Amino acid sequence: MTARGGFPTFIIIGAAKAGTTSLFRYLGQHPDVFVSPVKEPRFFALEGHPLDFKGPGDEERLRTTTRTTLEGYRELFAGRRDERVAGEGSVLYLQHPRAAPAIARAIPDVKIVAILRDPVERAHSGFLYHVRDEREPLPTFEEALRAEPERMAQGWYYGWAYRDQGFYHRHLQPYVEHVGRERIHICLHEDLDRDPHGVLAGVFRFLEVDDTFRADVSIRWNPSGRPRSRRAQRLLTGRNPVKEAIKRVIPERWGQRVIDRVMTVNLERPPVAAETRAELVARYADDIHRLEGLIGRDLPHWLR
Repeated sequence: MTARGGFPTFIIIGAAKAGTTSLFRYLGQHPDVFVSPVKEPRFFALEGHPLDFKGPGDEERLRTTTRTTLEGYRELFAGRRDERVAGEGSVLYLQHPRAAPAIARAIPDVKIVAILRDPVERAHSGFLYHVRDEREPLPTFEEALRAEPERMAQGWYYGWAYRDQGFYHRHLQPYVEHVGRERIHICLHEDLDRDPHGVLAGVFRFLEVDDTFRADVSIRWNPSGRPRSRRAQRLLTGRNPVKEAIKRVIPERWGQRVIDRVMTVNLERPPVAAETRAELVARYADDIHRLEGLIGRDLPHWLR
């Protein structure tokens, strides 16, 4: 099986709520980059797995994009034509133990892209994402953290593991072992926020395509937050006649700009309580120090 015969040449593996959707969309604008028509196919983690996770809304969310058969996965790349590289993005791959060896077996020369975020902020953003979509049943971040072990034991989807997803060094080690450090490109959410074109140029060089291409980075995709207005949020994210009518008369690119602007205003992002942050930083500290060695960069602001 070759990459050009129905497999990607690169994969964005996460982390969730670290800018993966924006990065995926920006890369897809490059004329030499083909990206799968859906993000989050999750194939290398969930091949042959029934989508029977027990968290609120898990089955409905997973069913829309997940591909659990080889045929279904390969179809995602049937539209590739003359693009030099092809990719997909599935944040589950970063934390799922099955993903790294499965990817390495299927695509021996694959390139891996990871984008990471302060793990405390990432965990809180994951919580707010579920709050935004009215799926999180607990009222506070702290209660959700305490419920995490029980939720995982009950079979909730991996995205509910707010704390566990932030142990980046531990989750990246299987990729270092199976794929090789030289074929892994790691960037940071804070850099994408501050200098998106610089981050993209680095990824383009890694993928060996023209790094002078300037993507439209004006849209912030898939933000998290606590809605100020539930009604407005449902109009923006749910299926409803108003939204569908707008999509029919406004080009997708401009329609997404409208959604992005309104959602940015409607979502508020309360800070993490100081005590909660201190507790989480203490848990993450050793992993962060190991990550610094892996990426060759100090991260003192993650440890404050």
